Amino acid sequence: MIKTLNVTQFDHYIMLVKVRFGETQKYVKVAETEDGYDDFNTFLQKVILKLQLPLETELHLTDESGTEVDADVFEELLQAGNLTVRVTTEMSTVMLQHDCASLESDNSSESVSQDSLQTSSDSSDATVIVQTNGGTRTHAERESAKKMVREVLQTKPGGQVILDEYDKMKTLMDSTRRQMVNLLVANMVEIHGRSPPVSVRSKYAFGIISLFPSLRDPYSDNGYEHFYDPQSGSGYLAWRIKTVQRNTAAHSPRPSTSTTYQDSPKRKREVLSTDTQLLGDHCHEAISFLKHSTDEVAVKERMRATFQYRQKLVQDQHCSSTVLDVFPRFLDITGLIDQDFTMMFGEDVSGRFLAKWPTFFKPRVLTDCENLTSNQHIEELLSVQHDSGWDSDLRSILLLVHLLPPTSKGHRKSAKISSCQAVDHVVRYLQMGASIETFLESVEPGQPFLLCVGDKRNSIQRYYVIIDQKAIPCKAQTSLAAFHELFKAHFIFSVNYHESLYNFYTFIQTTVFNIDVGSAKESPRIKELRARFLHDA
Repeated sequence: MIKTLNVTQFDHYIMLVKVRFGETQKYVKVAETEDGYDDFNTFLQKVILKLQLPLETELHLTDESGTEVDADVFEELLQAGNLTVRVTTEMSTVMLQHDCASLESDNSSESVSQDSLQTSSDSSDATVIVQTNGGTRTHAERESAKKMVREVLQTKPGGQVILDEYDKMKTLMDSTRRQMVNLLVANMVEIHGRSPPVSVRSKYAFGIISLFPSLRDPYSDNGYEHFYDPQSGSGYLAWRIKTVQRNTAAHSPRPSTSTTYQDSPKRKREVLSTDTQLLGDHCHEAISFLKHSTDEVAVKERMRATFQYRQKLVQDQHCSSTVLDVFPRFLDITGLIDQDFTMMFGEDVSGRFLAKWPTFFKPRVLTDCENLTSNQHIEELLSVQHDSGWDSDLRSILLLVHLLPPTSKGHRKSAKISSCQAVDHVVRYLQMGASIETFLESVEPGQPFLLCVGDKRNSIQRYYVIIDQKAIPCKAQTSLAAFHELFKAHFIFSVNYHESLYNFYTFIQTTVFNIDVGSAKESPRIKELRARFLHDA
């Protein structure tokens, strides 16, 4: 017996899932809670109770391609109405489909075309599946798919490299193929959402082997099943889509009537610089030059001319991790972080931190911290007699972490950490002579932090911004200037602040740099501290 779930948006905050079971029709309410909607497991329990199924019944959600949907993408796909629901019991397995029909269109989904269903009785379980008829591809369809894939690669950062490699080698290396899949899925998700239809996935797969014929699999029916197999829902494209769903679901905004704040370092911004930018082949030639030249003057000139291309690259979440591979001069020529930040915000904003912190903010932070509940870490940071501690400038920065401590975000999976632990996400120390390469191997990928290398913490010889397990040397010769570069790195590499340091960095962003003043989301603690600091100014 087929049970059909039809999702209808009841209002902005509550949804009803219509459940038909034989001649019976029932509704399952997806209610609003303080944290958003009912969670995945709560919804499944409600369905089981409404359908009067055994409590041990397992319910699994998949999209229309048969790819399983994680609980963390349930809410978004539920609202989009783009779900296929598989109800599994001990006795039978039934694949169910629904659409987004309104509550008034009940009759439209009461029947299922027998031609679209195929029953399998190879086992004791009965399985009902949706059958798709692809038919023979025409020349026009082939050319359309081929053109689509080519245009995506020509417009996405790094795509031309893929085309060039195939022209030269008549095949693609594994790493290049992975990059191609990432670019195509990024484009697919951007246009069609995080659960693209089967037809779209198939068209992209067909376009790949049409553009790159040596990638065709002669042993498969269509030649592209290794990129996407509509029968099993597997393949490189399907797996990448699955990863995108998993990685982005946690950051998907819930419906809300509150203000949308545009304060993140990842936000796309209007660039103040009026420098001429290179495009097309001229841009690719400059990038090729940058990969091999160490002429500092020439490198900085071409880095300025490719700034917009680089920003497009870092704004693409599927390509942002490649920026240091495409622009490796960040790793051996200093000053490039500051140059990009200045092009983004202008000279005035770029210089505000170093102009304001030593004379205005530093003494106020030190004074305010005298009223904090003391612990060993705070005492060491406040002590001027501590020989093995950080210099006074960096100590004032780290004390601000204690004034703006980490707060719980309400996520069950992310426990609140202490201010002392949060400091490790700002700066770390490495003894002079130790291997930086070995240190980088031990670092987990994540938000950037400052690495100080020296004989002692108050006698540092070199500073590095660590990002993506790579060390970017700082131009700075002082700890304050090095932290200055660390802060700017979030913006030029489009990286969000570490969760535990959100208040800390937002204070520096709005109150010291005056970036996104009035539009940034600030906690009451940030506003309180700023008011206290600026009261006597």
